[in-house]
Amino acid sequence: MSKFSKAGLTAFALVGVLGVSACGSTKDDESEPSDSAATEESTPAAAAGGEIKEGLKIAFLPKQINNPYFTISDKGGENAVTAVKGEFKRVGPSDTAASSQVSYINTLTTQKQDAIVISANDPNAVVPALDKARAQGIKVVTYDSDTDPKGRDLFINQASAEDLGRSQVKLLSEQIGPEGGEIAILSATPNATNQNTWIEFMKDELSKPEYSKLKLVKTAYGNDDDQKSFEETQGLLQAYPDLKGIISPTTVGIAAAARYLQDSEFKGKVKLTGLGTPNQLRDFVKDGTIEGFELWNPEELGYLAGYAAAALASGTITGKEGESFEAGDLGERTVAAKGEVLLGPPTVFNKDNIDDFDF
Repeated sequence: MSKFSKAGLTAFALVGVLGVSACGSTKDDESEPSDSAATEESTPAAAAGGEIKEGLKIAFLPKQINNPYFTISDKGGENAVTAVKGEFKRVGPSDTAASSQVSYINTLTTQKQDAIVISANDPNAVVPALDKARAQGIKVVTYDSDTDPKGRDLFINQASAEDLGRSQVKLLSEQIGPEGGEIAILSATPNATNQNTWIEFMKDELSKPEYSKLKLVKTAYGNDDDQKSFEETQGLLQAYPDLKGIISPTTVGIAAAARYLQDSEFKGKVKLTGLGTPNQLRDFVKDGTIEGFELWNPEELGYLAGYAAAALASGTITGKEGESFEAGDLGERTVAAKGEVLLGPPTVFNKDNIDDFDF
């Protein structure tokens, strides 16, 4: 792994499962940016000679400003923007409502940002606002969660959606064992593009003969809220007392589910896997609440998105399939079909390797 391995993320490590509410940004970050910046001059998007322009204004708009996952990923974005001598901005909502990001997009458009990097709460609700931004020459990069492809120039995909969906089923099946049983999914929001794509691949994987003894009984939604995810976990176990496993493909959901299981009679009996960070879940792995889970490096995801946005805003790429750009410490990256750039395969974390990572 590059400089993003163990030492590189210490300052942004999650301090515990309850860090969901403690790792947000300042009040200035949480409030909508002022329209007074509308008079600022925008840096021209095109750059001569295929070089990244200096002074580019690049804004990150995560799903939630107070979500620890995005605190980490957006720090990577800031590192990339700083490396290309640009101006980094981070704004966003504290909730995950479908339309909660629209007002921020509108203001960033008024401020004449050169690029907006957004993790979409809804694939369609933000597209009209993004269309207006793009009509004014602002480049749009999605990361972590995509929009309709018509609403952006590039999507920085953390890993193959198919690989992620199928691998989480495989992990849970191995943990439950050959006897199988009832399982559930604890997702984020019902409209989250990435979550829904992964879940479709999970369902397809579950249809294979080797998983015939696993029965998906429920998909619950915690809305990427710690308390609601905790309550949804409790509700699943009350409704399905014979439940054998839970997949939670969301860092907020898996942490909340682990916290519930840790202090319940179901600890060690109900297997839990999904997507989380090592610092967030280390104690749960060591005490046996979780056997194993997986994730990509979120700081690398934001870092790659920052470089992609700079390349687009500089005119060195347009987002077409086959184009390549340099992404700092991550090296050269190539645009794949549908304007996607893949970060790489995720890592499975368990008690044997979790102390090798610090993010």
